[in-house]
Amino acid sequence: MLIAGFPAGAWGTNCYLVAPAAGEECVIIDPGHQAAQGVEDALKKHRLKPAAVILTHGHIDHVASVVPVCGAHDVPAWIHPSDRYMMSDPEKGIGRTIGMPLMGELTVGEPDDVRELTDGAALKLAGLDFSVAHAPGHTKGSVTFQMPEAPAGADIPSVFFSGDLLFAGSVGRTDLPGGSMDDMVESLARVCLPLDDSTVVLSGHGPQTTIGRERATNPYLRQVAAGQEASTEAPRRGM
Repeated sequence: MLIAGFPAGAWGTNCYLVAPAAGEECVIIDPGHQAAQGVEDALKKHRLKPAAVILTHGHIDHVASVVPVCGAHDVPAWIHPSDRYMMSDPEKGIGRTIGMPLMGELTVGEPDDVRELTDGAALKLAGLDFSVAHAPGHTKGSVTFQMPEAPAGADIPSVFFSGDLLFAGSVGRTDLPGGSMDDMVESLARVCLPLDDSTVVLSGHGPQTTIGRERATNPYLRQVAAGQEASTEAPRRGM
């Protein structure tokens, strides 16, 4: 499996291209602010052809390049219905004006083909399998994508695209419209804690980590695992 990722734009949002191998179809995850050129560069480098765009949530730092990327390659975008409105009205998603200089660089709106994600859905795209988990907390429509482990003997761990739910050492902020710490705690307990320690976590911002490392060191995940309220003052991330 090929995973090519890069941080894009003013918020350093991780955009990922996932394919069975170089020279094949791929899925693009979270093409955010100023990600379009990085996507094109990665497609050319690895000789990939996009099959779809899938989105962990609707914040502008994760969806700003959806229209140009989908339009250039005539592919659909998948998003949870609770966050779909943010593609056309991004300022509602963050509760403040983004700012004219930045807004001038954005193509606000929906691509021609938008499809909606549901909890527990099994997506088969570009020869890959993604299981979808609705994980509200950062936004009402946040989701994660998990790819299953390789067959026995291949020694390849599962990969978990956590969006802005779980980061290395932190979790997503909950103080923007649609955010909820109660929902965040429930999502961490239901979606993250059952995962195997070997699961590789590729989040919306920052470096990769593993579930085992976060189970042992992440102050929020440790509190949730212990059945405590996530009251720590450790930093939270996301737009």
